[in-house]
Amino acid sequence: MEKTSTLQYQRDEHRVHLIVYHLIWCPRRRKAILTGPIKERCQQILEEKCLEKGWSILTLAIQPDLIHLFIRVWPSESAADVVKELKGITSFHLRREFAPIMKKMPSTWTRSYFASTAGAVSAETIQHYINAQKGI
Repeated sequence: MEKTSTLQYQRDEHRVHLIVYHLIWCPRRRKAILTGPIKERCQQILEEKCLEKGWSILTLAIQPDLIHLFIRVWPSESAADVVKELKGITSFHLRREFAPIMKKMPSTWTRSYFASTAGAVSAETIQHYINAQKGI
């Protein structure tokens, strides 16, 4: 899934900002479980949560054993907060809805993740990298 939007500074009452993160995390034991209906449901959950929080997904690539997310967030949100929210909500729903598959794993996600900040200069580079990982 790719949502292109120009990265321009956002303005509100007291601030001007452009906060963009490149986030990567994977299932426990790097199991290739993010396929078919699990992948589709995971994408839907991520999109819904981001919409609810007011975050913009710039690029989302769900591979069988990892998730790449390029996301624009509010200045009050740290990368750790974003990952915690998204891992938590996806784990909760996927474990409930796909219990036979998910019960074989002690937890849905590893505790680790990759986070990088990006600005307007490097945003295009990150999107190309994610697309290359998807095989586009």
